[in-house]
Amino acid sequence: MADNRSEMEELFLRKKPVKLLMSLKTGGGVGGKYVSVLSKETDCTYSHTVKLLEEFRNLGIVSFDKQGRVKYIKLTSDGEDLASNFEIVLRKFTKLKSRIKQTPKQVEMKKEPQVTKTAPKFTTPIKPPAPQDLKKK
Repeated sequence: MADNRSEMEELFLRKKPVKLLMSLKTGGGVGGKYVSVLSKETDCTYSHTVKLLEEFRNLGIVSFDKQGRVKYIKLTSDGEDLASNFEIVLRKFTKLKSRIKQTPKQVEMKKEPQVTKTAPKFTTPIKPPAPQDLKKK
């Protein structure tokens, strides 16, 4: 059980498998997507994509449908559930990340502008005291 758990964590706590799962969730029509499209969308090599898809199939997350020379891949119902859960988690991370990026100054700028009072301006210039007036004191 512990061994199986660590394999699952290692598989799904990496960027590429999650991107692959999300790419499969967007679908590709009725037949699904094929491997070369998935590898381009996830920025993976073809062989790495095939390896991940085999792991997904062993877990029951995807199904393969071979039509001629092309192998289409679709999410199973368990795969759909898992992809939806990851989508929720990724959305939550995005919200948290946007909060972290805001500095306190940006948060203040979003508040209502405050009216500040300015000191009255003098119309007549103020003359400094004459030197002889300073000596008398």
